[in-house]
Amino acid sequence: MEKNLPALRIGDLTISPPIIQGGMGVRVSRSGLAAAVANEGCVGVIAGVGLGKFENLPRSEFEAVNNEALRVEIRKAKSMSKGIIGVNLMVALSNYESLVRTAVDENIDLIISGAGLPLELPKFVEKENIKLIPVVSSVRALKIICDKWKRNFNKLPDAVIVEGSKAGGHIGYNFQDVVEEKAPALDELIVEIIRFTRSFDPNIPVIAAGGIFNGEDIAHFLKLGASGVQMGTRFVCTDECDVHENFKRAYLAARKEDLVIIKSPVGMPGRVIKSKFVKDILNGKTMPVACKYRCLKTCDPKTTPYCIAKALTNAAEGNLDEGFVFAGSNAYRCTEIIPVKKLINELVSEAKKYL
Repeated sequence: MEKNLPALRIGDLTISPPIIQGGMGVRVSRSGLAAAVANEGCVGVIAGVGLGKFENLPRSEFEAVNNEALRVEIRKAKSMSKGIIGVNLMVALSNYESLVRTAVDENIDLIISGAGLPLELPKFVEKENIKLIPVVSSVRALKIICDKWKRNFNKLPDAVIVEGSKAGGHIGYNFQDVVEEKAPALDELIVEIIRFTRSFDPNIPVIAAGGIFNGEDIAHFLKLGASGVQMGTRFVCTDECDVHENFKRAYLAARKEDLVIIKSPVGMPGRVIKSKFVKDILNGKTMPVACKYRCLKTCDPKTTPYCIAKALTNAAEGNLDEGFVFAGSNAYRCTEIIPVKKLINELVSEAKKYL
C-alpha cells in the first residue's frame, strides 16, 4: 500500500509514515514490537526502564543487569530490522546515565527522554549521529532545555515530543489538573511550541503525543503543523507487543470508567486501568516497601505507599492482581489484537482520508 503521508525528517533520518511508537515500560515495548514497527518505516522504540530481571538480585547488580538487558534488546531489534530503532529513557531513573551510555555504545538511532527535564543528556552522548529528543508538556520546559543545551553543549534538540494530558503512564502535569481535566489541551500546546521552534535554524520538528488513537487524529495534528505523532496505546494491542497476553486483554476488557488517575511514587500522576491493586491504592491501603534498588531518584521507600517497579513488573508478567496496567485515555476503544503491519496500514489510510 502506498504510504504517502508527509514524511517526518529528523536530521538525516526519514520516517515514513510519520509515526513514532511510544516507549512503554516496564517490559511492554521491547525488541519484538520495536523491530516490527521499524520494519514498516516508522520508529520502533524500546523502553529502557526495568528491562533486566532485577527483582531478586542484590542492589549491587541492579545497574549491570539492566544495562545488559538493554544491550540485548537493542541488538535483537537491530537483528530483526533494518529500520529506525530508538530508546526511551526516563530522567527520573537512578541508573539514567548508565542506560544512556549503553544505548550510545550500541549505536542507537535516537534517544527519547522525559519524566523530568533531560538537561544533561548531550553530555553522555559523544556520537553526533544519535538524535536526542526530549519529551515536554510546556513551552517553558522546552525553552529551559534549549537554553541549557545551547549554552553548555552548543546543541539543540533534534526534535521534540509534546505530550498532552491524555497520555498513558506518567503524565507531566499537576495531579489535580489532570483529574479535573484542566491541563492545557494538546492542540494549544502544539501550536504554541511550533511558534517557539520556528525561531531556530534548522527548524526543530514537533511531534504530538498523548491520546492519539486513529488516522483522523494523526491528520488533525499534521494539519496543525506537527511533523509527526507518537502513539503508545494502539501498539499494546498488537501481536508483536512483547508484554504478557493478560496485559493486552486488560485493554480489550476496559471500559471508559475503568481508566483512572493515581498518584505515582515517581511524583507524577499516572493513568492506569482499574484493578484490584489500583482499588487498594485508591482506598489508601499501603504495601510496605523494603526497597534495595532506589530505581527512581524521586522515590523515598520510607514514605512511598507501594513499589511502582514491582507493580509494573507484576503486570508485565501477567499478574494483574498485584500490579497495574498503564494506558492512554483511549485504551477502552481498543477492540482487537492485530499485527503491527495491519495497524499501521489502517492508520495511514484513515489519515489520508482526512488530510
